[in-house]
Amino acid sequence: MQELFRLGVKRDVCCCPAYDLRKYVPRGTQWKSFSLLMLIFSGLLQTSNLFAQKKSPLVHVIFSTDLGDFEVAVDSERAPVTTANFLRYVDAGHYNGGTFHRTVKLDNQPDNKVLIEVVQAGTNPNSGPDFPAITLEGTNKTGITHRDGTISMARDAADTATSDFFICINDQPSLDFGGKRNSDGQGFAAFGHVISGMDVIKKIQASPVDGQKLTPPVPIISAKRKNEVVKSKIGK
Repeated sequence: MQELFRLGVKRDVCCCPAYDLRKYVPRGTQWKSFSLLMLIFSGLLQTSNLFAQKKSPLVHVIFSTDLGDFEVAVDSERAPVTTANFLRYVDAGHYNGGTFHRTVKLDNQPDNKVLIEVVQAGTNPNSGPDFPAITLEGTNKTGITHRDGTISMARDAADTATSDFFICINDQPSLDFGGKRNSDGQGFAAFGHVISGMDVIKKIQASPVDGQKLTPPVPIISAKRKNEVVKSKIGK
């Protein structure tokens, strides 16, 4: 321990004269000073670690429907345009009172050679007009492919997606860039995944239909960021 507090520089290490700084520190304070320095260093280290931690790019949204709740995680880093578009509808409350209005199953798409399985949802028609359409972020750009539980934007031509989205049941590679479901080969803009409540999605898929139209549509009670849901529960 005596060697630990020897603050002077040894002559065999440096050509400079050795100075014993202990004479400048009042007796009995060496350990306190060392402890204080260690506390300061520890605090600085923790602060630097906090700054170094990267904010998670995943944003969690909870949907409540008449058939139950499900949660999606959308990726603002890999699909920034699509995620920002989706979240502006969520934050504006446009999905509250919206519906799941379409289900595409293996037995209800007679005009398509490339079959898919998805359920599609849209906003409340009384929520006002859609925001401007967004540029297509294909799977070749984002790396987010259409797997079981993937959430993606519905569209007609490229760069026409607004508010309608769909969720995949089972893997759907034909919806990726280069896939054959859409004749333009651009695929669709996947931007996240269902992380809980996939059983609810399957209940929606199995609901009564007229062709591909859900009859009746499955109401969306609310769609909120997860932190907002937690706040509302705490406030009750």
